[in-house]
Amino acid sequence: MKNRDVWRRLLTGFVGLLIIATGLAAWWLRTDLGRRYYGAPGPKTFVEIPRGAGTMHIATLLGEAGVLKHRLPFLVYVRWTGKGRSLKAGEYLFASPTTPVEIAQRLERGDIYYHSITIPEGLTARETIALIAQSGLCRLGDLEKALPRTDWVRDFSPEARDLEGYLFPETYRVPRRITAEQLLRMMVDRFREVLLYLKAQHPLPEGWTPHRIVTLASMIEKEAKLDAERELVASVLTNRLRKGIPLACDPTIIYALKLSGKYDGNIRKRDLKIDSPYNTYVRQGLPPGPIANPGAESLKAALAPARTDLLYFVARKDGSHQFSKDFETHERAVARFQKSHD
Repeated sequence: MKNRDVWRRLLTGFVGLLIIATGLAAWWLRTDLGRRYYGAPGPKTFVEIPRGAGTMHIATLLGEAGVLKHRLPFLVYVRWTGKGRSLKAGEYLFASPTTPVEIAQRLERGDIYYHSITIPEGLTARETIALIAQSGLCRLGDLEKALPRTDWVRDFSPEARDLEGYLFPETYRVPRRITAEQLLRMMVDRFREVLLYLKAQHPLPEGWTPHRIVTLASMIEKEAKLDAERELVASVLTNRLRKGIPLACDPTIIYALKLSGKYDGNIRKRDLKIDSPYNTYVRQGLPPGPIANPGAESLKAALAPARTDLLYFVARKDGSHQFSKDFETHERAVARFQKSHD
């Protein structure tokens, strides 16, 4: 009888301790789930979650990075809520104290870190990759190696000599560890999407290829500062092409000087006589390829120029243009709005 009482007291004590321990564990878990923590050595840390990683592996990575103080609350939460099956792979940025619940919710949403980079319209391919390299996304050497990848555009532009003109200017959100080829391919694919969309609205004019359209659009991009004038600039250029008049486009001279490393920010009279396939003062027709990366509005203008009999334009000081139908009127406009070349 005495033994039975002893065992009863021991069992009661054990159950009591178990209840207390369980309560303390529950309290600790609940408290830790809501406690913000950041123990990484620097002001920010990146955690790469691989594809197919299990919850234990994920918790370990987060703990090693100093994002989780204890793995258990995170593991209990994701398994209890069923979120363990929906945590998404990718690279995550942590830069402030965060709770295990918030971390799990971020991983479930796929709140992956992306680097944002804006490529303006009108940059050359070289200027574009220099901007990308300056952002720290990719190395300049790797980008230079990717520029000749004309196989990416060969199906619709077999005349392309490199990716000049085909790196679509836009704001891109990309993973931090994107490769040079992946990034430039993304820009080319975006160009393809935009061109296909515009071609569906404005079919290629008779006798024109996508490469010629892109070349014309690049000249429009460099000449026109105002969207309202792009179709007029396109009209002047196509009218001159049709009449066999040299395009006399300053931006093509600038491009030729850049290619030879001689451009210092100015064009002089002697530059208008340089021996280059991009010299549209002495050569008729379009240059052999684009001189910059055009945006959507310039591509649209190249596909659908305004119908006019204009043949000349000159820039005003405010960036707009004075358009003329004949040379005499144009000469008066040049005298009024622009100094002659040195």
